[in-house]
Amino acid sequence: MKKKILFVCAHRPDRSPSQRFRFEQYIPHLTENGWDCKISFLLYPEEDKKFYQKTHPPLVKAWILLKALGRRFKDVATAGQYDLIFIQREAFFLGNIFFEKALAKRARKGMIFDFDDSIFLHQKSDFNPNRKFQWLKRPEKTKDIIKISSLIFAGNQYLADYSLSYNPSVVIIPTTIDTKEYFPAPPVKNTHKVCVGWSGSFSTVIHFETILKALKKIKEEFGERVEFRLIGDGNYVNEALELKGLPWKKETELDDLRYIDIGIMPLPDDEWAKGKCGLKGLQYMGLGIPTIMSPVGVNTEIIQDGVNGFLASSTEEWYEKIKILIQDAALRKKFSEEGRSIVEERYSIDAWKDEYLKLFNTLYKGNLLLNTTTTKVLL
Repeated sequence: MKKKILFVCAHRPDRSPSQRFRFEQYIPHLTENGWDCKISFLLYPEEDKKFYQKTHPPLVKAWILLKALGRRFKDVATAGQYDLIFIQREAFFLGNIFFEKALAKRARKGMIFDFDDSIFLHQKSDFNPNRKFQWLKRPEKTKDIIKISSLIFAGNQYLADYSLSYNPSVVIIPTTIDTKEYFPAPPVKNTHKVCVGWSGSFSTVIHFETILKALKKIKEEFGERVEFRLIGDGNYVNEALELKGLPWKKETELDDLRYIDIGIMPLPDDEWAKGKCGLKGLQYMGLGIPTIMSPVGVNTEIIQDGVNGFLASSTEEWYEKIKILIQDAALRKKFSEEGRSIVEERYSIDAWKDEYLKLFNTLYKGNLLLNTTTTKVLL
């Protein structure tokens, strides 16, 4: 009889980067090795569209929440059928942990909690279309979920250190790239311009804009020899950069990214950013795109400055390092090769899939042993 696991998350498959790169891409490997996997998500496509658009009234969104609530109650009712429950970030949008408690109690072998952001901190955003519902959320509940979990998958050391304050059963699982899907390939381009590109979402465009002064200086210096690409917000416009944003689409994601010659990932140096797991940079590097990142959090582990990419903090550093890569095609090629290599070695599915599977199997067998001097579970 197959072992059974229920993945509990907010979004349908292929909708959320956090889900795609933290657990969805491992499901085929789990399935091939004896696990029966089911994903339970809260919002169907049309509901998702209405819930995250500003134009729909609060009553419509409240009705969507009620339907999602019903789906979670159904999960609780059937939780006893599963050996493991895997919760990605949270079971529901509300500030209590009613569902997490109920699911943890009913799972036959235990509950895994996975997170890859500083979701235990309050983050205010003017871009959130559901600000009216923010009062329902309670970031502090993250520690309460951690306390009742059998095992925590933390995306980096910063998140692991936070988790260890509440539960010793913590292992670092980095965000990983499917290098069979993300591989270097010649872009389809009808221009010889060097493209400086950024990928994100409408809510993180503010990070892109932290280096606008540097980008404008690059544009003034190189003129028509350079172009800019922003993926993730189709409404974004910057006339000074002659830039019109592109919406994120799963179907065109790889081609949209491959158009980029230099990938950038600027971040503010704050507590929220320290919880980031470097996904944008890893996507660039997996595709063989020379990458520049802010030296914040895990980025300093991914990038060895001047070896497999650049790290940049100030406006002047961003300007200088983008300029160097525009002018030096040989260095771009070096960073492309070295960046791809580090992803294959440390941040790919192939590098982590057996460890990932082993953790599930070990928890199923009840054989987890904890090393209290590290953030890793001994197998």
